[in-house]
Amino acid sequence: MKTANTARRTTTAALAALLALTTALPAFAADTLTVFDWSGYEDPAFHPAYTEKHGGSPDFSFFGDEEEAFQKLRSGFKADIAHPCAQSIVKWREAGLLEPLDTAKLTAWNDMLPAFKSMKNLMTAEDGTAWFIPFEWGNTVLTYRTDTVKPEEVASLKAFADPKFKDRVSIGDNVDDAYALAGLAIGLKDLTAMTDAQFQEASAFLRAVHQNVRLYWTDNTDLSQAMASGEVDLAWAWNETATTLQAEGQPVVIKKDTTEGLSTWVCGYSRLKGGEGSPDLAYDYLNAVTDPAVAAYMVESWGYGHSNAKGMAAVDPKILADKGYADVESFVANTLFQAPIPTELRQKMIAEFEKIKSGY
Repeated sequence: MKTANTARRTTTAALAALLALTTALPAFAADTLTVFDWSGYEDPAFHPAYTEKHGGSPDFSFFGDEEEAFQKLRSGFKADIAHPCAQSIVKWREAGLLEPLDTAKLTAWNDMLPAFKSMKNLMTAEDGTAWFIPFEWGNTVLTYRTDTVKPEEVASLKAFADPKFKDRVSIGDNVDDAYALAGLAIGLKDLTAMTDAQFQEASAFLRAVHQNVRLYWTDNTDLSQAMASGEVDLAWAWNETATTLQAEGQPVVIKKDTTEGLSTWVCGYSRLKGGEGSPDLAYDYLNAVTDPAVAAYMVESWGYGHSNAKGMAAVDPKILADKGYADVESFVANTLFQAPIPTELRQKMIAEFEKIKSGY
């Protein structure tokens, strides 16, 4: 019969053995991957190669905008991969949220569109360390109902502040899109070097727009429903909105040829520091979403461009023309790129936009 001391010694030895085994195991769960993403991007058509290889999609958790995602990650939320956009990369990297990428494990790394490779602080930092691989790109652009708005009424982005559109306007609850609109409206094509005087002028424009806002939308579903119901006639929206509504037979179009132009953004994926999932699964997912075979679906069904140059080149030319991507160089000529913004300036934009939305 075992004594109490013998039982304790046996239990202690067993626990020590279990601890040693646990310590010897990798610090991640080999069969899991969590992607922190915008709602909608869980669509399996964006990662078919991953699903085929692993028998299903990864786990997804969602955020409404990048500031929400940033704060949640800073508070300790754990995920393996996130889907930020260009303007957030520097901020996220400086906050210690990102894990460097091993570009040797990224099959499409060298096939990214040249415009992304040359964008300062996007794919790589000044020391050459890689932090981000682009996935999709598109526009935030003037979008309107053709049955209630005449083309000549929206020839300029200043229409968003025109009193005739009171309670008929929607812009995103998104500081980057908001200041892209305001920057364009006051004649800027680069927000990264915005002066204090320009910041004040842009903020004043957003205050004027606020007087007309019916809805600050957070995702395409919110805005599409509002436009389909006739609640909103004029919106500062992503390409996806018009693409979705046109597929439903709604009289909604985008206007890329306004006097001031449009905004172009690029978003993609980064590995998150402290992720508990398998690094191998992470790279499988990054390779799946940047596979050239995904480009046609991205362009036709979502109205966005794909980051893989080979993939874009293989898309049906008619589809590219219909979506406005036939000539990428001319497409971005009259645009404001949402590039990485200095952290101090972006924080100032965030604080001011919250005041504006509150009516101050």
